[in-house]
Amino acid sequence: MPVISAPHEFNEEDLYVDLEPVFGTSLYLKCEGFNFAGSVKLKAAVRMVTAAERAKALVPGRLLVESSSGNLGVALSVVAASRGYEFLCVTDSRCNLSTRRLMEALGTRVHIITEPEAEGGFLAARLNYIRALCSSDSRYLWLNQYTNPGNWAAHYASTAPAIVRQFPGLDVLFVGAGTTGTLMGCARFLREWHRPVRIVAVDAVGSQTFGGPAARRMIPGLGTNVRPAILDESFVDDVVHVSEPDTIRTCHRLARRGFLFGGSTGTVISGAIRWLAENDARDVTAVAIAPDLGERYLDTVYQSNWLRDLYGEDVLQPDELPAESLPT
Repeated sequence: MPVISAPHEFNEEDLYVDLEPVFGTSLYLKCEGFNFAGSVKLKAAVRMVTAAERAKALVPGRLLVESSSGNLGVALSVVAASRGYEFLCVTDSRCNLSTRRLMEALGTRVHIITEPEAEGGFLAARLNYIRALCSSDSRYLWLNQYTNPGNWAAHYASTAPAIVRQFPGLDVLFVGAGTTGTLMGCARFLREWHRPVRIVAVDAVGSQTFGGPAARRMIPGLGTNVRPAILDESFVDDVVHVSEPDTIRTCHRLARRGFLFGGSTGTVISGAIRWLAENDARDVTAVAIAPDLGERYLDTVYQSNWLRDLYGEDVLQPDELPAESLPT
C-alpha cells in the first residue's frame, strides 16, 4: 500500500481498458484520470511548477496564474494547495460548474471570461486578460502551458515510456490535441524509439489547432482557437476531427457499459475507432490515451436538458438516453 505526503505523488500509470467488447475494434485505452487531479494534466502541472521553482521564478510571495478550460486548472489547484501557493485560474463560460467548484474548494480564485475575442475566441480573450494582469502586477507568474516545454516534457518522461513498457509492439497511438503537450511529448519520445509508431492526433471539429475553420465548441478540453506554440506537425502522421455529437454518443455508449469517461476521452475514442475502420487496421496494436474521467461532465455531456438545448432531440439513440429522459 503506497503512503504519500503530497497529492501529486500518486498517479496510476498502468491501467488500460480493452475496448473491443464495447466497440468491436481492437483498441486499448490508457486511463489517465486516476490521481488527485482527475486527469492527465497533473503530470504537466507538477513539471511546470517544479521547473519554475528550480529556476527561482516561483518563490514565496509570487502568485500563479494560468489559462485553462478545466483540467489543468484543477491540476494546478492541487499542486498549488500542496505547496502553499496562491493560484488564479482564468477560464471561460464553457468550463463545467463542477470543475469551477472543485478549483475553488482547493483554494483557487477563478476568473471567468464571458466574451470571446473576435479573433481567437475565448482562448484569445483569456490570454489577453492574463497578459494585462501580469503587466499590471509583477507578483503574478504565468506558467503558460501553451508555450512551456515542461508541458510536453512531462509526457516524454512518463506517459510514452509507460505505454511502450506495456505494449512493446505498439503500432499506432491516438492522442487528443488540446495544448498539444501530451501529443508532442509522446510523439517526440516515439520518434526516437527503436521501431516506427504512427501518431494520430484527435481534434474537435471547430478547432483551429491544425488550420481548420472555426466553429462553435461547447465541450471543454480538446481543440483551440489559437495554434499552440509547442505544436510541431512534423511529429504527427494523421489528424482526425470529431464532431461533438459523436463525442457525446461515444461517452454514452461507454457509460452504458459502466465506464464513465469525460468529453475529451469520448472525442479521442471516437476518432480512434473511425481511423481504424477507415484504414482497415485490424491487425495492429493500437492505444488511445484517455485524458480524464466523467464525473465533471454530469451537468453537461451526461445531462439530457443540456444535450437537447445544444444538439437537438436526436443527438442520442433511445438506448443511449440518460435515465432521467426515459419513460417510467
